[in-house]
Amino acid sequence: MLKPWLIAASCIALLTAIPAPRAAEPLRLVLATATPGGGFPAYGEALAAALREVDPDLTLELRASKGSTENLVLLRDRHVDLGLVQGEYAYEALEGQGAPAVTVVAPVYAAPGLFVVPAGSPVTRIDDLRGQMVALGTKSSGLTAMGRTVLRGSGIDPEHDIRPILLEHAGDGPAMVRDGRAAALFGGGTGWPGFRTMAEAPGGARFLGPSAAAIPAILAASPSLRRITVAPGTFPGQNAAIETVGSWSFVLGRPGLDPAAVTRLVAAIDKAKPALARLLPHERPSDPRDLKDAVPAAWLHPATAAFLRGE
Repeated sequence: MLKPWLIAASCIALLTAIPAPRAAEPLRLVLATATPGGGFPAYGEALAAALREVDPDLTLELRASKGSTENLVLLRDRHVDLGLVQGEYAYEALEGQGAPAVTVVAPVYAAPGLFVVPAGSPVTRIDDLRGQMVALGTKSSGLTAMGRTVLRGSGIDPEHDIRPILLEHAGDGPAMVRDGRAAALFGGGTGWPGFRTMAEAPGGARFLGPSAAAIPAILAASPSLRRITVAPGTFPGQNAAIETVGSWSFVLGRPGLDPAAVTRLVAAIDKAKPALARLLPHERPSDPRDLKDAVPAAWLHPATAAFLRGE
């Protein structure tokens, strides 16, 4: 029979022979967002914080940019690893591109496009914006492109039937509407900072979508757009549902982005959904599985496609 001290010594030897679990390797990825005051910087900050909660060794370094169009250039030139790109620009960039290609890594959220005016404004429909000063967004923003598409589908030439204002920074729009320099502001997303600023300002705000007759024309003009219903109560003082159009925005990856890094990032985004919902309470949490219905499978990064297949 083995003596007790010998059994104890053997157990200690076995325990010390088992290697300690390896700590996760640090991973740093650079994410291009947009100008201050817009939805992309707010999303980038929330995503970086949510990921830290579930994978402390995964760091998203945020880089301000002019928005979707510049982010595509930064990605193609490999100056950043990831970039936030609005749906219309993403579809245009991803369709028919050759190699090396940018790819879809993850969804951001579906953003309904709306015009917002002060609650006391005489503007009650998009057609009332004819001849008015309208803040469409920044020059490089995908939301600006969406706004132009909504106007054209509504029978309004965005260059001649309104007086368009292109902003230096996305956050400049609400103040221009509140002080009368613009009759309306276009934006997208139920948690978009410009919408929240307008809705929570003294006197409140009203939100306008295209007419029921215009929506089919808008959807026909842009394959990236989808019909979206903004439920009553989404914004303070909103008593009725608003029918409009909108699109998904995406986290795109540069050509050649390491599959192991994407696998880890997408798994962390999936795990971080509760944290992201807490940090962005007015937006639907990003779920990688939403990509199945948002983009063609050929546009996905191979590691993202493998995640969706359950591999």
